[in-house]
Amino acid sequence: MFKEIKNKYLRYFTIFIFFIIIFFSALQLNFLWLFGYSPSAHDIKTPTLRVGSELYTSDGKLIGRYFKENRTPVSFGDIAPSVINALVATEDVRFYKHWGIDAQAVGRAVAGMGKDGGASTITQQLAKNLYRTRYNKSQGALAKIPLVRTIIFKLKEWLTAVKLESNYSKNDIITMYLNTVSFGNNTYGIKTAARIYFDKETKDLATTDAAMLVGMLKGTSLYNPTKNPERALARRNVVLSQMNKNNKLSKDSLTILSKEPIKLKEGKMEDGSDGDSYLRAAVSKYLEKWCTENGYDLNEDGLKIYTTIDSKLQKYAEEAVAEQMKTLQRRFYSVWGNEDPWYDSEKKKVDYPDRAMKNLPIYAMLQKKFPNQPDSVIAYFNKKKRMQIFTYKGDRDTLFSTLDSIRYYGKIMNTGMMTMEPSSGKIKVWVGGIDHKFFKYDHVNQAKRQAGSTFKPFAYLTALEQGMSPCDKFTDKPVKIAYQDKGETKYWEPKNADYSVSYQEMSLRWAMARSVNTITAQVTEKVGWDNVVKYAHECGIDSHLESVPSVSLGSNDVTVYEMVKAYSTFMNKGIKTDPILVEKITDLDNNIIEEFKPKTKRVLSEEIAWLMTYMFRGGMEEPRGTSQALWEWPNLFKKNNQIGGKTGTSSDYVDAWYMGLTKDLVTGVWVGCDERTAHFKNGEQGEGSRTALPIFAKFMEKVYLDPSTGYTYGPFPKATVEITRTYNCPSPQYVRDTTSTDSVVVDSTDFEVPETDIAQPVTPTEQEVKKDEKKTEPTPNNQPATTAPLTKKEERELRRKQRQEEREKKKNENGGK
Repeated sequence: MFKEIKNKYLRYFTIFIFFIIIFFSALQLNFLWLFGYSPSAHDIKTPTLRVGSELYTSDGKLIGRYFKENRTPVSFGDIAPSVINALVATEDVRFYKHWGIDAQAVGRAVAGMGKDGGASTITQQLAKNLYRTRYNKSQGALAKIPLVRTIIFKLKEWLTAVKLESNYSKNDIITMYLNTVSFGNNTYGIKTAARIYFDKETKDLATTDAAMLVGMLKGTSLYNPTKNPERALARRNVVLSQMNKNNKLSKDSLTILSKEPIKLKEGKMEDGSDGDSYLRAAVSKYLEKWCTENGYDLNEDGLKIYTTIDSKLQKYAEEAVAEQMKTLQRRFYSVWGNEDPWYDSEKKKVDYPDRAMKNLPIYAMLQKKFPNQPDSVIAYFNKKKRMQIFTYKGDRDTLFSTLDSIRYYGKIMNTGMMTMEPSSGKIKVWVGGIDHKFFKYDHVNQAKRQAGSTFKPFAYLTALEQGMSPCDKFTDKPVKIAYQDKGETKYWEPKNADYSVSYQEMSLRWAMARSVNTITAQVTEKVGWDNVVKYAHECGIDSHLESVPSVSLGSNDVTVYEMVKAYSTFMNKGIKTDPILVEKITDLDNNIIEEFKPKTKRVLSEEIAWLMTYMFRGGMEEPRGTSQALWEWPNLFKKNNQIGGKTGTSSDYVDAWYMGLTKDLVTGVWVGCDERTAHFKNGEQGEGSRTALPIFAKFMEKVYLDPSTGYTYGPFPKATVEITRTYNCPSPQYVRDTTSTDSVVVDSTDFEVPETDIAQPVTPTEQEVKKDEKKTEPTPNNQPATTAPLTKKEERELRRKQRQEEREKKKNENGGK
């Protein structure tokens, strides 16, 4: 073929060009896997910047990011001209003249054997950064030969650079380069660097700022201003000199700017975008399966994830948690003083620090290293070292040994809180604990704790499902229940919180409202504890539940997430709705990739669900209902607002709960120590109404007082189907000089109840009256409540209120004259 070319020199030149074409074709095609990966035409047209994904609230606020390389892209128009000038003057002075390869620079580099600087253009550097042409996965068989490897890398970068130049404008190339390059400290891209080092937008960077950042490109560690400020300053001035040399900076400006010090100002990308959080971790777990099935990587694919979280509600929940938990921690320290709080269920002291120490992996290693020297092992754990610890006054540096740390954190109380819209399944609030930095364990969906009395409603639900009504009555009396355990007959004798029984007959609604253990046990025995387990699972409890007589008193461990899901079934007309944490996912250009809808299933009839919501209201409406501590927050009850709920406290006050229901939201709150042997001493200190309930109350008060949240006051929804069960059975009011309790052990209701609620029996609204019942309801005049004489304390309170009313009346009369 080549012999036809008569001219010898032309023939040799043609052969040379032919083999060049063959070689580069083999290079591009990775012939016989010799050369490794080279970007295809499709790769060139759709470059991947490995941009982290962003996490937003439902109202569009950035609350977190996922990334391996902390990078946020920026457009050319948003880059300060000084950055472009500094980059071109320092890295590639002929950038706007060459086609990806600077022949002059190549010739200089070859002649000087690399001593006079390299020949890589900005486009070649982009090719290396963007397509990772030097990474192991991009290498072929020839990469094992040292000199050949370098030549192949360089040739691939040349080839890729030419492709980039043929597909993109110079401004596009320089923008992509500035978006991919590293500035040290896990900071990628000029926008992130501008924010991290100077707390500025990219377009606002001063000339000295731009020069310093460009100077770092030669060595992000060597010229890092935080680690090597003197070298960074010298390198910045070199960049300024290059700008002057290439007519991008006047001599006078060079003189002035070279004398300026480096002025760093540490910044963050955006609130919440620089660190981890419970919510960020929960969303990552929530999307794990979706990412695997759809081939996405949260850390590299630049997704925009819109959660269902409401930023205002989340803020109010975090504030309520912070306020209450700070108070509870102070109370816990006050109760125990210098005494260790670790006791088991039999009131025996537990050496928690020793147990925790022996559970550490390092303990087993030290035992092998010092088999007959226990003192050496203990000395290791008692050695003081500098560490940062959590406090409610902010993170604090201190000298602690490992055992000091175990003792300190073994006394810290924690919490988990979740709020959900039952109608939509959208999770609006997620508070996994008091501080994710120090306590990674999420107390919403990871921690499982005994539910205490918050589990009792499932016993009453089972009763309704078996044909009973809220008005069916049981007597508060001693109970002894026989059950089989591995073929052996055993007996369970539950006790009320105050270890007494009243022998009083109570309706199911009243018994649930007062959380009477003996009646709950009788109901459980009658309906069957297997059935209680069945309906709990039906409503949304996914954890394994031991089918035992005490199941209804909350002896099983469950999560806050499960409890909120299950309670939401009642408020959603009997339809179980799987909570959703993510609403939609888009790409960087806001094109929707996926929209998420909750899975739903009807598990209860609408009548049964409505009756359960009516039962939950009993906590506020029935005499000595355990939710009545909420009266301490009068702002919760404006405009005839209704709230239902259930308190719960497990044995020995280890776990405290409150499940709160409004017409729009269901909220679950758990409070306790991660170490279960640490707990309060009595109910006044550690019961659900004194620990978890105030978090719900403070949260809802903030929500209601902010109309912009969209959540308003109002009664529970009216029944939309015929209610065939009897439920209108007002309970008599018994005024007693005692503290009402709730839980397997105790829950206090030491609160003030408005007079209107004491003066008359509780009656449903007119719309709730059953069709076949009479419309007229008993009133205080024709059917007074059964009452007992007032105690001295109540008489004093009554006289105080009367005096106050008289003063106000006189004040109004004087003002009218």
